Amino acid sequence: MDLDKLLSFQWGMMTPEFLILGTATILAVLDLFMPKKMNRNILGFFGLAGIVAAIVSLTLLLGQDTASILHDTFRLDSFAKAFKLLLLGGAALVMLLAIDYKPKEGMEEYRGEFFYLFMTALLGAMMMSSSGDLITLFVGLELLSISSYILAGIRKKNTRSNESAMKYVINGGISTAITLFGMSYVYGITGTTNLREMAGLLSQIDNPQHVYILGLAFLMIFVGLSFKLASAPFHMWAPDVYEGAPTPVTAFLSVVSKTAGFVIMMRVILSVFAAVPSNDSDLPLLFSMQDYIGFLAGATMIIGNVIALRQRSIKRLFAYSSIAHAGYILVAFSAMSVVMFDSIWFYLLAYLFMNLGAFAIIQLMTMKEGTEDISHFAGLYRRSPLLAGAMAIFILSLAGIPGTAGFIGKLDFFLGALMVDPAHYVLVSIMIATTVVSYFYYFGILTQMFFRPAAHHEKIALQPGTVITVIICAAATVVFGIMPQLAFDFFNSNFNQFIDFLQ
Repeated sequence: MDLDKLLSFQWGMMTPEFLILGTATILAVLDLFMPKKMNRNILGFFGLAGIVAAIVSLTLLLGQDTASILHDTFRLDSFAKAFKLLLLGGAALVMLLAIDYKPKEGMEEYRGEFFYLFMTALLGAMMMSSSGDLITLFVGLELLSISSYILAGIRKKNTRSNESAMKYVINGGISTAITLFGMSYVYGITGTTNLREMAGLLSQIDNPQHVYILGLAFLMIFVGLSFKLASAPFHMWAPDVYEGAPTPVTAFLSVVSKTAGFVIMMRVILSVFAAVPSNDSDLPLLFSMQDYIGFLAGATMIIGNVIALRQRSIKRLFAYSSIAHAGYILVAFSAMSVVMFDSIWFYLLAYLFMNLGAFAIIQLMTMKEGTEDISHFAGLYRRSPLLAGAMAIFILSLAGIPGTAGFIGKLDFFLGALMVDPAHYVLVSIMIATTVVSYFYYFGILTQMFFRPAAHHEKIALQPGTVITVIICAAATVVFGIMPQLAFDFFNSNFNQFIDFLQ
């Protein structure tokens, strides 16, 4: 490729990625040459500035038509823009938590590593959103995964953090192998790694044996990605990793990494397998797999919510809660209604705010008390009415109580499933029943905060970054719960060609 050809590409569409890459590089160099005794929080603020700059540049690209460069391996379509906004917004809030994070054992000697590894993980997630080719998509996935493995174990002096990193690496390696095995079948049949070319070739498949192999490929890819989503029965790593990882990393895994997991699932499965005919009916192969997806969705909701009832560690409880919420999103994925994209995007937006807000308060409490036991939330209302009130908003939203963004998100899934086929009543019934089960452990936290006496009445010192995160998240949770049309109007005005990545 000559220089003129290289310069002819529309590199401007990659401006957000270049900003994140440049910021990560500068952070790594600065950390290398800064005096060891110098406070590394300045790197966190520099990283936050890079994320904000990327958000601004992405906003300026919203009105741009769908385009691709590098032989269609990088696509800037409505799908990419919508989910990059979620990824960057969540990353900015997590960065605020990371700046304020100060565990008792200390982590000053590797705080600089924390910030630039966080940026590389974000870059991998963003590349996945715009990938139009299996190779670039896999590179983005591994950039996110490898950075996350290191971040999970970055508290080098903490045995739980070491254990969580080891379990994460092992499970992540297995899921990667399974995913690649499934992808290799698709590549073997089509002879290309480009998603659009794959879809075009697979739509003409008429060999029953090839369709059977593609069915196996679908199951392997779906199972491999289910590890990333922490959906049952591939959720085993999540509770230990969430508990052992630093709280900002746990927040990142539960929101940004989970969003990236659904991005790659929709990018690959809907781009490729929606075009494959089925041997058993006139419907595409993807629709014949709905029962399998529905079964995993039901199992994920049941296992996540039921096991959460027995948890005493607040981070393990939120790990199982995260598993349950992955099940709720899989309900929409199983239904495949015309509003699937809208409802998943809105739910991930709502989940971003309510979950990150809750983790901001969890971080404050666990740093103050030195323990993650739920009993230490007792009497929080008297110690800090602001934190207790905000935590109540986040808990009510996670539980799906009317007036919150979480309720609107679950209602969309409920209506979307029944809109497509009334036979989905079983899955919807499981969703309703498990949501009721979740009230027991969610309201248990509220009981501790408002109706249990505090062991002591020492005030909790509020940190600026955490307070900003809590205020933003609480306001967004309430506003989108009362006026969800604000989010949907923004969505429809900017992403009206949302399935253009299928074309």
